[in-house]
Amino acid sequence: MTAWRSAGDDLLVGIRLTPGAAKDEIGGGWRDDKDACWLSARVRAVPEKGKANAALIALMAKGLDWPRSAILLESGDTNRLKRLRIIGGARDGARIATLIETWTENT
Repeated sequence: MTAWRSAGDDLLVGIRLTPGAAKDEIGGGWRDDKDACWLSARVRAVPEKGKANAALIALMAKGLDWPRSAILLESGDTNRLKRLRIIGGARDGARIATLIETWTENT
């Protein structure tokens, strides 16, 4: 099971976010009680007024080399578990999937 899936021309990525961390980083995987896989990410931003969500989108945009405006928070606005939509991500799906799988394996 992977932390991402295809949704037409887009990719959906499941992320478990830790706000208020010592540094911004992506890496590691986490499984929920239904055995679903989530990519782990940490941001320095605090979870108030969308700051942590914005920091997560910026971190993913930088890590994926993808436009920030093409990454949307699909679900999890106030939850630790987030779902991001990478608009148009399927056209570069192999590269993005490889990055996400590498990050998920790195603990």
